[in-house]
Amino acid sequence: MIGDLWYKNAVIYCLAVESFMDANGDGFGDFTGLMQRLDYLAGLGVTAVWLMPFQTSPGRDDGYDVSDYYNVDPRYGTLGDFVEFTHAAAMRGIRVIIDLVVNHTSNEHPWFSSARSDPASIYRDWYIWSKKRPPDAEKGVVFPGVQKSTWTYDDVARAYYFHRFYDFQPDLNTANPAVQAEILKIMGFWIQLGVSGFRMDAVPFVIASKGVKIVATREHYEMLRTFREFLQWRKGDSIILAEANVAPKLDLSYFGDEGDRLQMMFNFHVNQHLFYALASADARPLVKALKMTEPRPASGQWAHFLRNHDELDLGRLTETQRRRVFAAFGPDRSMQLYGRGIRRRLATMLGGDRRRLELAYSLLLSLPGTPVLRYGDEIGMGDDLSLPERYCARTPMQWSAERHGGFSKADKVIRPVISDGPWSFGHVNVAQQRRDPNSFLNWTERMIRMRKETPEIGFGAFHILNIKPKSVLALRYDWRNNSVVVMHNLSDQPLELRFKVGLGPELGRQLVNVLSDDHSEAGAGGSHDILLEPYGYRWFRAGGLDYLTRRTAA
Repeated sequence: MIGDLWYKNAVIYCLAVESFMDANGDGFGDFTGLMQRLDYLAGLGVTAVWLMPFQTSPGRDDGYDVSDYYNVDPRYGTLGDFVEFTHAAAMRGIRVIIDLVVNHTSNEHPWFSSARSDPASIYRDWYIWSKKRPPDAEKGVVFPGVQKSTWTYDDVARAYYFHRFYDFQPDLNTANPAVQAEILKIMGFWIQLGVSGFRMDAVPFVIASKGVKIVATREHYEMLRTFREFLQWRKGDSIILAEANVAPKLDLSYFGDEGDRLQMMFNFHVNQHLFYALASADARPLVKALKMTEPRPASGQWAHFLRNHDELDLGRLTETQRRRVFAAFGPDRSMQLYGRGIRRRLATMLGGDRRRLELAYSLLLSLPGTPVLRYGDEIGMGDDLSLPERYCARTPMQWSAERHGGFSKADKVIRPVISDGPWSFGHVNVAQQRRDPNSFLNWTERMIRMRKETPEIGFGAFHILNIKPKSVLALRYDWRNNSVVVMHNLSDQPLELRFKVGLGPELGRQLVNVLSDDHSEAGAGGSHDILLEPYGYRWFRAGGLDYLTRRTAA
């Protein structure tokens, strides 16, 4: 059973092929270059790679405007290159997850070209049309300040088409059985080529009812069960990792009460409150968010992240909380986006403070779920705010101090590598940090190894320890007669803590620090006394120094 739940104790690494490594010198990353860096990823300890869109696309939305679901964009290679990559990844024990963008297509997709040119086309009903401009066309835009409407008039079709995102991304009519069948076909195609699952883009929009006559939106959750059943028939351990920024009360609708829908979801609710906790040194709202998202089926798993390829969405915080996060991490308007988020990378948000970076990633790796890292996180890459919208945090990977950060030998690359300031490739790069045993890269590798050796976090039940300072988050995980305690000081002040593990007089007496040598022995009353430095963190295993010989095998 545990083998089928590989994602429970995984470490996922997200990258864009286009900006990771260019092997042929044309300025675009490619699958051949990615293969050359697989040993680096294996050495880092990641167990799954999530690829952002690489299918054929006009590239107006960084690949999220797909024009051919069954091919690789020629800039990145061929289908043969892709298969070579998945095979090479499997040889290193790395699974591959790819983006599945099926809420919309590019307006250059042959389906849309056929639909707009002929009312009798079989693809006409694959999209949503209206003869008149709907009165609520300005409502529900995803990109406020950039996007003006969700309906656009097409001169060829002589009708308006619906698009939840940009006007060059017409929405698919996912309620159409033919469209649903095509989605299954797309998944089956890539599963056959070695993929272990999909990060499904914009899931709430995929399953929502669409159209002019829709008064109250309804989510068709049964579609999620159909997707899961299909994947399990084709490849039993393949998964869907959903991008679904929904309220906690809807979580089980996506997972399924019996665990028969999605296997994984990004935990946006915890992510937003985590950043509030970092900004305010107050763990209480984060604790509340953890408790609210705790219910899930045994096979369900949260994916936790710090920063991703989009903006840091703060839409679920209160206005006061949101202002606090903006003030701490994105005070300038150029750092903000869509009136709801911050478009910076984490290293710049935290001012490059190594203590706070370690605290943040220790938190990420020890939250109840599976951690997702973004390419460049492991070296503390920065951003380029001169680039528009979300492109500022999508700059090429910084491999060395060579030209273009070692990403490419071309004269011009897909977008500028960060070349000025403290986060330039001359100061922040893999080659330099590889040679430094105390670098952030080598610290991250050690922490990933420890996370993989602590399956209690991925598989176990968590409990909030009762520790008074509001700036401390302390969790205990229990699984298969083993327990782990992790604690984090979110403040810039040292704290002396006294607490009980809550496992009884024997199991809770000795805490073994798995990151250093400062173990803890309980006093006469069964309490532990721990000194946490500013932004300090501890990972303990309960039960004594001989835990490795006594521990139940995973």
